[in-house]
Amino acid sequence: MKLTRWAASVEKPDASYSVGWSCGKETLANGRYDTLKGSYYAQPIHDAEFERKARELYPDCIEMTSPNVWPSENALPGFEQFFEQLCHIIVDTAALVARSCDRYGVAKLEGYQTGTLENIVRTSVSTKARLLHYFPPPPLKSEDERPDSAMATDDDWCATHHDLGALTGLTCQMFVDEEAHRPFAKPDRSGELPPLPELENHPDPKTGLWIKDRSGRTTQIHIPRNCLAFQTGQALELITRGKFKAVPHFVRGTTADKGGRIARNTLAVFTQPNLWELVDERRDFATLAQAVLGGTV
Repeated sequence: MKLTRWAASVEKPDASYSVGWSCGKETLANGRYDTLKGSYYAQPIHDAEFERKARELYPDCIEMTSPNVWPSENALPGFEQFFEQLCHIIVDTAALVARSCDRYGVAKLEGYQTGTLENIVRTSVSTKARLLHYFPPPPLKSEDERPDSAMATDDDWCATHHDLGALTGLTCQMFVDEEAHRPFAKPDRSGELPPLPELENHPDPKTGLWIKDRSGRTTQIHIPRNCLAFQTGQALELITRGKFKAVPHFVRGTTADKGGRIARNTLAVFTQPNLWELVDERRDFATLAQAVLGGTV
């Protein structure tokens, strides 16, 4: 009950649960609610003038314009500070990647403006961060049946999809054995929560992030610890007229008999254009976002 009250205090139903805490609100390809992961969403780039402009021009785009909500310091000491610090590291690194993409765009695309993507990455208040916790798999109901909230496919932890934005920054995946290290720690004398010991890898070697190339072949992605990876999204594909392609990807889960009580944790930062910025000759990013989120593209 205490956890339920905490979750309710940081949920934003009016923003379609795309700000703050979200769990069991998304539907999978089979129509069932996804209860196998929890997400915490926030927009880490702040500019009062741009934020006001977005709210005034796009009052119905609440998912992109709603202010962040954070748990209290008593509930999660340091959470807001550390969340935004890590996001800023990822955004600053993404800007360097974007600079290289811009050089390619200038060389290959007529009329492409120097600094197009780097400016989006550095200044857009639409950039969205998603801290993800994939819960340990529940026991199977029978020998060959997946849990109700999962699909009987390889993408049961996260279905195959394209990211909406320009560049997505990803941390390495952090696996924690919650049987050995229960995630109910209390702050130490410094007031901070102690870190949970990480596993070097998952006992099921196929668990984790996979991508598909242009021919449909799948490749597992291993991001080294203390490293970042970046992948391209739909907005960048449109901005570069298809020179960069949005990467289809999914997260493969496991079953309790293979994975025990092991959880997966990661942070994704989706750098996205400001809502009013054009992604092609006729659409701004708000139009693209509403079409994608509404399932019309």
